[in-house]
This record gives sequence, C-alpha cells and structure tokens, in this order.
Amino acid sequence: MERTTCCVVGGGPAGMMLGLLLARAGVEVTVLEKHADFLRDFRGDTVHPTTLDLLDDLGLGERFAALPQSRVDEVAFPTEPMRPGAAVGHGPMLRVGDFTRLAALGVRHPYVAMVPQWDLLDLLADAAGREPSFTLRMNTEVTGLRRDGERVTGVRYRTADGVEGEIGATLVVAGDGRTSTARTGVDLPITEYACPMDVWWFRLPRHADDTMTALSPRMGDRRFGLLIPREGYYQVAYMTPPGSDAALRERGLEAFRADVAELIPEFADRMDTITSLDEVKLLSVQLNRLRRWHVDGLLCLGDAAHAMSPLGGVGINLAIQDAVAAATLLAEPLLRGQVTPEELAAVRRRRVLPTVLVQTLQRVMHRAILRPVLEGRRSGPPAAVRRLMAAVPPATILPAYLIGVGFRPERAPAFARREPEPVPAGAQHPSS
Repeated sequence: MERTTCCVVGGGPAGMMLGLLLARAGVEVTVLEKHADFLRDFRGDTVHPTTLDLLDDLGLGERFAALPQSRVDEVAFPTEPMRPGAAVGHGPMLRVGDFTRLAALGVRHPYVAMVPQWDLLDLLADAAGREPSFTLRMNTEVTGLRRDGERVTGVRYRTADGVEGEIGATLVVAGDGRTSTARTGVDLPITEYACPMDVWWFRLPRHADDTMTALSPRMGDRRFGLLIPREGYYQVAYMTPPGSDAALRERGLEAFRADVAELIPEFADRMDTITSLDEVKLLSVQLNRLRRWHVDGLLCLGDAAHAMSPLGGVGINLAIQDAVAAATLLAEPLLRGQVTPEELAAVRRRRVLPTVLVQTLQRVMHRAILRPVLEGRRSGPPAAVRRLMAAVPPATILPAYLIGVGFRPERAPAFARREPEPVPAGAQHPSS
C-alpha cells in the first residue's frame, strides 16, 4: 500500500496550484494526472489579474511573463457593420469593459493574459517539482475511492500500461473537473441550472494588419460569437442552441462557413482555412454547484465543485482561488496528520459566496443577452448598456473588475511566498 498525506486527483489549474502550495508548506502531496502531458486544446486559457498577482507572490511572475502570450485590454463590440474581409479591430468599437482602468484601483496587472493552459501547468509543475514533498504522476488515472466505512481513505488507480494500485491518503482532493471520477459514488447533492447554449470552439488565422486586443462579442440573427485574440490566431466561441450539434454538422461545412462569415464579416476571407468540421470542437455547457463540497476524507474544488459557464472565462480563476483557500486553511491540519469534516467545510464557507455571485451574474447574462439573441429577439447588447457605456466611459471599470478581480480574491499564504525567480536563459518573451 502506497501512502501520501494529500492525494490530488487531476493536474488541472486547481490541482497543480494546490499541490504547489501544500508542498511549499511541507505537506507530502501527490498529484495524479491521467494524461501523459498537459497538451490539450481548447481549454480555458485566461489568466486573470488576481492570478497574475498570485504568481508574483509565488516568485513566478517573471517566468510567467516570459511565456508566449497575448494580452486582452478590454471587452468591446463594433458599433457599425463591418466590411467583409476587413482587418479585425479597425472599425469603431464600444467598450463595455476596460481592464486598463483597474490600474487606478491598484491592480498590478490591469489586463487578462491569454496563455496556453499547458504552459501555465508546466510552470506550476516545474516549481512544485523542486519541493521535496511533491510528486506528480502522469499517465495515472483514478478509477475509484478507498473507503473505511463512510470515510474516504485514498484512491485506486490504473496506469497507462495497465498497472493497478492503491494510494492511501489523509485527504483526497477532487480536482478532476465537471465529470469528476473522484466524486463518483459519493453522496454530494448538486444543483443544476439550465443553460441556453452549447459552444463550438475553433481557430482562425490572425493577419498582420489585425489590431484587435479586445474580447469582442458579436450578435445577430440567432447567432452569438466571441472573438478572443491569441498569439498568432483568433480563438472563436460560436454559441449554438443546446443539443443542436448533430443538426448543425448535418448542414455541412459550407453552411457553417457562411453562418460565421455573416456574423463576423471580417472573417469572410479566412473561413476557407477551416477545412473540416472535425476542426470545430463542441463544449456542452454546464452550470451547477455542489450543495456540499466534502465528505469525510474528500474535498472537491474547481469544476468538480462548481461547473461555470464560459462567459467571462472565469472558471480557471475561481478554481485557482479555491486551491489557494484550501491550502491556506488545510496546510496546518494536514501537517498534523488529521483533517476534520469541519475543517473541510470551512473551505466551502470561504469560497461559496463568490461562486454563487459569479454564477448568478452568468445566469442573468444568459437570460438578458444570450437567450434573446439565440431566440432571435435581439441582435445586440441591451440598449441601456450601450447608452450607459457610451455616456459614462468610467463605468467600463465595473465589468472589468467583476471579470478580472471578482468578489473575493485570494492571496498566497505566507508559507508559499518566494522571491522572484529569474527567467531561464533563452526563454521566449511575448510578442504582443
């Protein structure tokens, strides 16, 4: 029987951040990741101002800044019809969120960094790997939980080459996403909320004369899209009614190209770069949260505790904030070798209010914006929003704050803080 103090299931943002923080406290922690590496497409790649502050606290800010990345300064949409094939970002835009204004509130990084998630996870894994009490095991899939009566006492696992085993642990943390295996069979009631859309994700090339640095929503004729400027390309989220994936694929590639070009005319001259609908990935949107995040010996964090809508790209930020809160509250109990259910419940008490508030805002946006657009009752943002942002530009700080900072930002605990680490020689710096 193998043993560890804290076994973290899933090497995503919550799992890797928790592993790093606990290891810096001296807790023996083992992270199990079922894949061979972190190279997976179309995951959330937004790194918010609060997460950038956290990386500074951990001494990783300079190394993160050296990663290839683009920076999003605002949320804005066109105020006039765009010409097909025009350079993206050259037309008049109305800001609805201005991250640069956060500097006036003392925010050190007034922007959202767009970085491939695998680069962030590799950075965290490298930092954690230098801690003697940290272990990362790739190609290791958790298949179930070990139990002693009602208490969770560890996990069962299977490696990529078929070897099966068990790891005993003082605490198991489920950080393996909305379809969490670690919470399967555990009595954790969940509240589900209806979502008016699924999302098709795809990429289109970014031309040399494009100047877009904004998250840019596009709305019209039962269609909703979001342009996300990335390093060398655009990531596009194309909203569709839930359950319509098969019917839309049946219409074929040419119909898809025409639909996107009608919604986003600037992309009319580059839609032929999508050569197959296999390049278009479906995300079935979920919005839910557990009513209790723990049982004795098991704690759920991030998407395993609360699946978020992709609106605002806040899922990663909330998952990382969960991990910081959990490390802050549980490092000492783990070091003494016992974590009580009451101590696990304290993590949810600390994080449930920001979770509820963000999900409430997302549900309001679903009802007020997304659903009317997809049902053909609106072709743009509400008129009151347009008038307010046009008449009072400083009001754009509110959406920027809600997305970039949120309701309860967490700071690194003292035991995890380090002096800035130098950038390794030859590291690539961002070009935008």
